[in-house]
Amino acid sequence: MTASQISPIGLRLLDRRRFLNDSAHGLSGLALATLLAQNGLSAEDRSPIRPKINPATPYAARPAHFAGRANRVLMIFCSGAVSHVDTFDFKPELVKRHDTPMPGSDKLITFQGENGNLIKPLWTFRPRGESGKMVSELLPQLAGLSDDMCFIHSMTAKSNTHGPAENQMSTGFILDGFPGVGCWVSYALGSECSDLPAFVAIPDPRGVPQIGASHWNSKFLPAAFQGTPFTADKPIPNLRRPPEISESTDLATRDFLRRLNEKHLERNPGDTELLARIASYELAAKMQISAATVANLEAESKATHEAYGTQDENKNKAGFARNCLLARRLIERGVRFVQLFNGSYAMGEGVGNWDGHKTLQQQYSVHAPILDQPCAALLRDLKQRGLLEDTLVAWVTEFGRMPTFQKGANGRDHNPKGFTVWLAGAGVKTPFSYGATDEFGHQAVENASTIYDLHATILHLLGLNHERLSFYHNGIERRLTDVHGHVLRDVLT
Repeated sequence: MTASQISPIGLRLLDRRRFLNDSAHGLSGLALATLLAQNGLSAEDRSPIRPKINPATPYAARPAHFAGRANRVLMIFCSGAVSHVDTFDFKPELVKRHDTPMPGSDKLITFQGENGNLIKPLWTFRPRGESGKMVSELLPQLAGLSDDMCFIHSMTAKSNTHGPAENQMSTGFILDGFPGVGCWVSYALGSECSDLPAFVAIPDPRGVPQIGASHWNSKFLPAAFQGTPFTADKPIPNLRRPPEISESTDLATRDFLRRLNEKHLERNPGDTELLARIASYELAAKMQISAATVANLEAESKATHEAYGTQDENKNKAGFARNCLLARRLIERGVRFVQLFNGSYAMGEGVGNWDGHKTLQQQYSVHAPILDQPCAALLRDLKQRGLLEDTLVAWVTEFGRMPTFQKGANGRDHNPKGFTVWLAGAGVKTPFSYGATDEFGHQAVENASTIYDLHATILHLLGLNHERLSFYHNGIERRLTDVHGHVLRDVLT
């Protein structure tokens, strides 16, 4: 072979001086990488982290990726889209320009059609607490706790339709088929409580939100990590022993079944499906006692019941109050993730939830008392018992509402371009306000945030890296935050 037949790369390799020089650079590069890694200076590892789960004990507590500030989460989900401009996002210019066209909104079309004029908040805002945070009279008791809240006023959503928007707030995606945030948390961390589910969903006494069980369904995650729905008034079904079966017979049957399972496992070691099924049955057996105990609200004092309003003459308020009290008892027992719902879908537009299109003032005057006292009592109770020190509370809704009234109506249309959520408890600054919408509350203009960011922040406070927590499904490393999201570090202590 002649020199003309050898490629330029080949000639370079035959040059001894160049070969030795390249080799030296390569070896020095390897040495530098090793030194950087030893000193923690190398590029951050972004490889997927899938928790190691023992099929025999899928609910066992697992270590976080790093030290988190929170051990558990309480998410309060107000279904129907609460109006931020009537609750937590004060806009003096909206008051000043009441009943005038919104600048730049000529022929603006939103979810239900054409919009009318700007309409000032239907409830008066005034300063609250030592911080002087402006909050409206619609939720007076929650307003009184504003010093304990971290408001995110620049939240945005990807959809202006309830179903997809609810999906995104709870699962990270507007499409169906993805696990709820509580499922991801229980998958990653397991539970500190051995006799209750890691993830409990508490539907509103009036019913479930629009997407129903999709809020707490595990989808492609292992079924062990789906949420368990029950309320203070509707305990877990099929958990009690039938009256015609005695306790001794029930115990003997369980013991016999355990022996059969052990024999089967001896013959089939590593049968993960059987191990998972045994674990689920064992948890169900424990819950026959523990679930009844945690739902026994009669163990609470009269003063506690009065603070929450569990005996209120308003049946919906009393029912929600009992659910709030149940949520505190679950958090107290170490349940990892509790999702508490306020508002129901199948009652008509705005009748059972916060979807105030046509008669917002009339409907919100019904919904606000149901939420306000019980939710405020829950926050106070968590704080008094020291539970806020390691519990993160997240109050959310699927999107906000327009600063205008709909044309020909007395309510506000959907607005995903800017709305408010708030956090309280472990690891967040309080009192604190982050981000802002424009002068009317229409669009996020300062530190615009996404639901991906919110989920990333929740996971971070639990000690989880949202970019690495993963589950391999259909050839894709799936994440709660997909390929998006940034931790909102400005809201962290």
